[in-house]
Amino acid sequence: MMTIGQAAALIAAIAFVILVIYLCMVLSKLIITVNELTKSVQTLTDDADKISGEVNTLLIKTNSLMDDLSGKSEKLNPLFQATSDLSESVSDLNNASRNFVKKANETSKSMSTTTKAIRLDLQ
Repeated sequence: MMTIGQAAALIAAIAFVILVIYLCMVLSKLIITVNELTKSVQTLTDDADKISGEVNTLLIKTNSLMDDLSGKSEKLNPLFQATSDLSESVSDLNNASRNFVKKANETSKSMSTTTKAIRLDLQ
């Protein structure tokens, strides 16, 4: 027969075995979880590297496009300047035409008055 001390030791040993088995199961699930987490982190790192490369390529293309656009814009600047100069010239021509018409009308009125005066003198 077993003594109470032996029974208590047997119960403690069985409890310890159950605890060890439980801890082994928990640790095995933890290892699986850590492995999955490691795979996820590696996948995220790979995806981040790919995205970084694509963003870099996109930035290079954008810079190239902006350089091209800047060059074309510089080529168009003389056209806009010429258009502005032409607009000023047309405005000046309009002003000169108005002044000419105004002077022509004044001359016409003056001649009309002179003609009337000459007619009156001749009569």
